[in-house]
Amino acid sequence: MYSASDLRKGLKISIDGEPYIITDFTFSKPGKGQSLYRCRIRNMITGNSSDRTYRSNDKFEKAPLEERTMQFLYEQGGEYHFMDNKTYEQIALSKEQLGDTTVFLMDNMDVEVLLFSDRPIAVTPPVFVELTVTKADPWVKGDTSGSDTKPVTVETGFVLQVPPFIEEGEKIQIDTRTREYVTRVKS
Repeated sequence: MYSASDLRKGLKISIDGEPYIITDFTFSKPGKGQSLYRCRIRNMITGNSSDRTYRSNDKFEKAPLEERTMQFLYEQGGEYHFMDNKTYEQIALSKEQLGDTTVFLMDNMDVEVLLFSDRPIAVTPPVFVELTVTKADPWVKGDTSGSDTKPVTVETGFVLQVPPFIEEGEKIQIDTRTREYVTRVKS
């Protein structure tokens, strides 16, 4: 059990049997009365956010969350299939459940799946992924009229800005947190 004094940004708690994460937090001690803990919380299943105020004597349950390493197998008909690396149990998640994570998924990639009461609610890809550039406009040497980046498309369909020397067929490393180019991968 957590008390109100344990509340902080990023803490995962259970409210009415649903997992919530605290996305913003402020503490205030008025001149009279109890301390107030104002929180912005987001439901980890629906994604809905709300503001709540708690007093120092309020108690919270820890959200029963578990993180498992699973392997992405394949996508079929809008469903993404994953396999638990220990039990070989398979689960399927829809594109809506995965959100914009799908642009980084490659077959046989290990990902972290967050489970709430054995129900998957979120997928986290590796911090860095290596993808092959499938479409890139050619760079004209000496062309200084434009910016120092150009858009390219990688094998998953994701489009991002890269330095002008990146060409079609090259493998690049992408940071999945910032969704930006990191470096060219040496072969």
